[in-house]
Amino acid sequence: MTNGTGRAGTIRRTVSALVGVLTATTLLAGCGADGSGTGADAASPSPTATPREELLAAVPDGTEGAFRFAGKDSSSDISGVVDPAAKGMDLTAAVKDPEHGFTTRMSFLVVQEQLWMKVKFTGTEGLTGLPKLPSRWMELDRTKLTDAESAPTYEGVDVGNAGPIIEAATSVQEKADHTYTGVVDLTKGEASKAVGEPEVAALGEAARQVPFTAVVGPDGNLASLTVDVPAAGKAKAWTYVVKYVDYGSAPKLAAPTGNAAQQAPKVAYEMLNG
Repeated sequence: MTNGTGRAGTIRRTVSALVGVLTATTLLAGCGADGSGTGADAASPSPTATPREELLAAVPDGTEGAFRFAGKDSSSDISGVVDPAAKGMDLTAAVKDPEHGFTTRMSFLVVQEQLWMKVKFTGTEGLTGLPKLPSRWMELDRTKLTDAESAPTYEGVDVGNAGPIIEAATSVQEKADHTYTGVVDLTKGEASKAVGEPEVAALGEAARQVPFTAVVGPDGNLASLTVDVPAAGKAKAWTYVVKYVDYGSAPKLAAPTGNAAQQAPKVAYEMLNG
């Protein structure tokens, strides 16, 4: 990694991939965060609620306290914590550079309107030209970001978009042990945005009959949702996974203070805006 142009391109691709993952993950979040969306509509299912209604009622709506989440799509993994009381979330994703082999681990912390970032490179032995960044939380000024809309914001608790996917279900059956199975039409409503519009488009008619499995925990909250996306053309089959755990017991989020944080240096903006 000695060619300047190549280095910049590599960093831009890596950062764009990470920010893209985080943006897509939170794109539809907020459906029930203010008590007016999916979770609120089905928060108190009637005694004769259908399995689909029961599942929608289990989607987090902000009343459960802080919880941990993890998600996986066709190319990336993401994990973190959502804290409705703080209107905050932390998100971490990692992308490995296919050419040079190093990994960029990027974390974002959102509390109210404030945004911080951490970046760590691993597997960089023998490589040069990577930006030198502090290990502390770097507070970002959104006005200095070229594409500020791509930066994570707190928009609600269902960051894995389980609600829009379940809403698009055409059939749901309740099994034993709080497990539900069914079929979802990924072309309906906001489901395609939740899973990935290019991936759904590539499925063609198969996107209308995609199987899923969901598990509701003993506390009545959604524990996991797995969508089994079939192979299409040259694309292999893959799974879209959402996991929500530790409701009410996950660590609460707060703005970092003292030596734990600093203002983002110029090089951080150059990396994000490059």
